Amino acid sequence: MRPGGRSTVPAWLRETAGEPRWQAMVAVGVMIALQLRLPDALSAQNAMPVGLQSSGRWLLPGLQALLGVVLVVANPRDIEHASPGLRLVTLTLLGVASLANAISAVTLVTAIVSGSPRLSAQEVLLDGGTIWLTNILVFGLWYWELDRGGPRARARAERRHPDFLFPEMTNPDVADPDWEPHVVDYLYVAFTNATAFSPTDTVPFSRWSKLAMTLQSTVSLAVGALVIARAVNALG
Repeated sequence: MRPGGRSTVPAWLRETAGEPRWQAMVAVGVMIALQLRLPDALSAQNAMPVGLQSSGRWLLPGLQALLGVVLVVANPRDIEHASPGLRLVTLTLLGVASLANAISAVTLVTAIVSGSPRLSAQEVLLDGGTIWLTNILVFGLWYWELDRGGPRARARAERRHPDFLFPEMTNPDVADPDWEPHVVDYLYVAFTNATAFSPTDTVPFSRWSKLAMTLQSTVSLAVGALVIARAVNALG
């Protein structure tokens, strides 16, 4: 034990109280708001059957909001005591969000490559930026939900070997012994991966985390490069 009764075992390696759910739900709320900001032409409704397109504008964001409400009502604060069923709800929510953003990204890239005259420079920048930011939130939440089995498993210290090696894990002498990765840490990983197109201070250790970061970098590069090129061409 350290002075003051603090454990010498880092928090990320021992059982803890976990983290509050509200941090993740704020990210989910921003993600849904960004999806609703997109114009109809780039929303996921265009990939739906004709009979659903009239209401499809709100279908996927509404489903995500409903799943989020279920999570908050069923387990508002303590993720450590969340049931496996609630984790399935979280994974479903992220799957729906990933599908919606993937459809929007493909639609935007297709419109840019085909030279659609309906897209102005301002629209391309705003819509591309929205999809790019949503991509960061989606992947950040995936990293948070999957690393070492998810937040519940991390709080219970069920898995010792991390999928993401944070600098705090490799520098215990300068890191707070009570530090453990929270949502913000994973969102930061997703942001740096989207801007640098490669890992920065946090290293992916498992195969799935390497593939996920590769996919995120590819999407960010494709959207970013095409959006900037189209905007510059339109302004020129």
